[in-house]
Amino acid sequence: MVTDPEDKRQQQVLDRYREAAAEFQTGNVPPLMTGHWLLKKNQATADRTWTDVDPAMAWLTKHYEANLPYERTDDLQAYGSLENKLEYAVDVLPRGVDVSWVHYTASKNLWSVNVVCCPNRFHPDIPCPLPPS
Repeated sequence: MVTDPEDKRQQQVLDRYREAAAEFQTGNVPPLMTGHWLLKKNQATADRTWTDVDPAMAWLTKHYEANLPYERTDDLQAYGSLENKLEYAVDVLPRGVDVSWVHYTASKNLWSVNVVCCPNRFHPDIPCPLPPS
């Protein structure tokens, strides 16, 4: 039994942390680090698991084109081009570097997509949610 109010508060914080950690794997809160997407087992599906970069590029392109970035009215570019994004992704993914694309859409919604390498270079202790196909 906890009688000290400070100990009781600390216990409440610890309980909430444990609750949030348990909810993280199945909840819809995005992780702070891309490699932690691997902890969200319900996000992994066979159609989104690749061993080659080409299908990942096609997936990124498809989702980008379905959620185009907001275009500025002053003729300045708000975001990097799709070509530059793809060039970067093709370069870094084979080297084990995750790719994250984020932008605002024309409807002012924040859009985000990630391709996470597994095993992950920065989180080698997190197992891959699905075996390579």
